[in-house]
Amino acid sequence: MTDFCKTYDEKMGKTIEVVKGDFASVRAGRANAGVLDRIQVSYYGTPTPIQQVASISTPDPRTLQIQPWDASILKAIEKAIQTSDLGINPQNDGRVIRLAFPQLTEERRVELTKQVRKYGENGKVAIRNIRRDAMDTLKSLEKKSEITEDDRKESEKELQELTDKRCKELDALTAAKEKELMAV
Repeated sequence: MTDFCKTYDEKMGKTIEVVKGDFASVRAGRANAGVLDRIQVSYYGTPTPIQQVASISTPDPRTLQIQPWDASILKAIEKAIQTSDLGINPQNDGRVIRLAFPQLTEERRVELTKQVRKYGENGKVAIRNIRRDAMDTLKSLEKKSEITEDDRKESEKELQELTDKRCKELDALTAAKEKELMAV
């Protein structure tokens, strides 16, 4: 693989990591600290991720326990969870917050599957945009006579193979997440 293609392969790899992060934030009926990744708490006026102000543990497969290091932020964490799109009501006992993950209904599973597909499709679009940028760069290099037409065509072929490989990888990740969501 040429150095030129390696650069774009790294960009595509980062896109896949972002999609994996999106998938982790989708609640699959089991307690997973990843669902809290996008939730920010106002900590002394600064939006801060929950993971930076509290310890998160899973006492059982369907429960997340959030224990803040500073007890004064308990209410702020509770409010941030309630206003998020998580769809779970936090239980505050004065020391810790518990999130009980109920079994997903069939309707909710289908809804989440659509969301996962959308994340996967957005990832593919991002990968195709990276390929388009690379193709444009190759054409401009050829115009400036920095590379030959044969080099451009070879690199374009390599880029297309790379794009296909990364899209297949995303398809596999999407299918795995859908399977996880539809498992009862």
